[in-house]
Amino acid sequence: MNPGIDLQGTFIKSLMDLGLSSDVAKTIWMPVPMILMIIAATVGVLTCVWLERKISAAAQQRIGPEYIGPLGLLAPVADGLKLVFKEDVVPAKSDALLFTLGPIIVVIPVFLSYLIVPFGQNLVITNVGMGVLLWIALSSIQPIGLLMAGYASNNKYSLLGGLRAAAQSISYEIPLALAVLAIAMMSNSLSTVDIVNQQSGYGLLGWNVWRQPVGFIIFWIAALAECERLPFDLPEAEEELVAGYQTEYSGMKFGLFYVGSYVNLVLSALLVSVLYLGGWDFPVPTSLIASWLGVSETNSVLQVIDASLGITMTVLKAYFLIFLAILLRWTVPRVRIDQLLDLGWKFLLPVGLVNLLLTAALKLAFPVAFGG
Repeated sequence: MNPGIDLQGTFIKSLMDLGLSSDVAKTIWMPVPMILMIIAATVGVLTCVWLERKISAAAQQRIGPEYIGPLGLLAPVADGLKLVFKEDVVPAKSDALLFTLGPIIVVIPVFLSYLIVPFGQNLVITNVGMGVLLWIALSSIQPIGLLMAGYASNNKYSLLGGLRAAAQSISYEIPLALAVLAIAMMSNSLSTVDIVNQQSGYGLLGWNVWRQPVGFIIFWIAALAECERLPFDLPEAEEELVAGYQTEYSGMKFGLFYVGSYVNLVLSALLVSVLYLGGWDFPVPTSLIASWLGVSETNSVLQVIDASLGITMTVLKAYFLIFLAILLRWTVPRVRIDQLLDLGWKFLLPVGLVNLLLTAALKLAFPVAFGG
C-alpha cells in the first residue's frame, strides 16, 4: 500500500505548479474542504435515510418508499425540501437566541469531524497528527447544544430530553475515548491515516478488530449511544417525552437535528471502519492479488485499481455497520435510563480501562504483534 497523502498538500502544490503563489493557492483551498465535507455528508445522509426506510420496511414485511423516484430514492430529498419550506416556529416564552443556537452547535462539530476521516488511500481532507483526539474533542461539544435546545424550549419534555442527552453523552464518551486510546497505543499514532496504514499488508488478518475485539464492542456500543440510536434513544423517546429536546422545533431547525443524527451515524460507522476494519484495506493482501495476476505491486494499472477501489471498501464497511444499526432498531427493545447509565459507568468504563491496561501490557510483552 502507498502511504496516505492528504488532499490539502496535493491541491496546493498543484496550484503552485500552475504558477500561483503559495498565499493564493492556500486561499483557494480554504472553501474546498467545507464543500467536499458538505457534499460527502449530504450524500451519506440521504443514502442512510433511504436505507433506514427500506430496511425497516423489510423488517416489518412492508415495501417502503417506492414511487418517489426509482425505488423511492428521491423520498429523502422530498423530505428535505419539505422541511426547508415549512414554517419556522419559535415558542413565545422560549429563549430565542439559545433556541436558535442549539441545533447549530449540534451539527457543526459533527461536520468538522469529517475533516480527519480518510475515505480512501489518498482521500483525506487533512491528515492531522492528533486526528483521533480532535474528533473526541469535537464530539464533546454536541451535548452542549442538545442541553441548550432542551433548556431554551421552555418545555418540560424538552428539558428532560436535553438533560438525558447530556448525561448519556458524558457517560459514554469516556469508554469511547478509552477504546480509541487502545488503538492509538497499538498504532503508535493518533493520525487516522497512520492507523489504517498500520493495519495494511496482511489483509483481513491485519485488522485491529482481531487484536482489539473488546475495544471494538465497547466502541460500537458507545458510538450507538452517542448517536442516540435504539436501544439508546432515551433523549427523544416518543412514548415518554413526545420528541425530547426536539419537541418545540419545526422547519429547518428540526431538520438540522434530523440531519445531525444521521451525519453522526455515518461518521461513527466510518470511524469504526477506519479504526477496526482496515479502512480502505482489502480483505486479501495486495501482494497476494499481484501474485495471482502475475504482475508487480508497482504495476501502474494495479495501483490505479487499488486506489479506486479503496474508497469503495471504506464505504462498504461503513454501510454494513449502518445496516446493523438499523437492524438493531427493530430487534432490541429500548433500555431504561437507569440501565443506560449503569451500562456506561458500571460496565463499559471498567472494562474499557482494563482493556487499555491489558493492551499496554501486551504491547510491552509482544511488541511485534501489538505494534511495538
